[in-house]
Amino acid sequence: MRLLHPHQPDEVTIDEAYAASLGERSGRPWVSLSMVASLDGSTVVAGRSGGLANRNDAAVLGRLRSLADVIVVGSGTVRAEGYGPPKKRGQRIGVVTASGHVDLTTELFTSGSGFVITTENTQLDGADGIDIVRAGGEAVDLAAALAALDAVFPNAAIVQAEGGSTLNGSLLAADVIDEINVTTAPLAVGGRGPRLTTGTDVEHRYELRQLLLDDDGYTFARWCRSGRD
Repeated sequence: MRLLHPHQPDEVTIDEAYAASLGERSGRPWVSLSMVASLDGSTVVAGRSGGLANRNDAAVLGRLRSLADVIVVGSGTVRAEGYGPPKKRGQRIGVVTASGHVDLTTELFTSGSGFVITTENTQLDGADGIDIVRAGGEAVDLAAALAALDAVFPNAAIVQAEGGSTLNGSLLAADVIDEINVTTAPLAVGGRGPRLTTGTDVEHRYELRQLLLDDDGYTFARWCRSGRD
């Protein structure tokens, strides 16, 4: 890989380029969004993100996951991508749902790694022994949920958000995304795949902190919320 911004002519490793998060927060964890997208804005091919990724994107995702204490992901993405227990020991995966339609019998939950983030009113069947973070009435209050993560991971410093687009849009609307890591695949895929975010229109400015290019033509950008580090 070559580091294009800030300019550095020498090759860098993924571990060097993603050695740490871009900042930290007080009062709640630092939230880092990690996604892959096509040139024409889709985040999936045939319903899954794997069709867009290459080995470097997978390595970047793995490296970013290794930095996180907690991964937050929407229930639809968990089903589509087949989430299981994390590789990092002690890491927790929070599955966000307002409907309560989550299969709590999968290994993600039976391993003790998974927990549910939902509303105060959502009914969850078969949730005995499953950690639940409740915030909000009709919709999940994600800002409050992030502030309450100490209940499942005391002193969590970094949360990685991994989609889907509805969850990403809700995080963006709540203005709790501190860092955005986007891999752009050199592919135009058409179709009706979701964008990085879906939901309420907002305007939050981010600053480019790093841009890498690999030999396959994939770009890897790191963006930080302005004035937040």
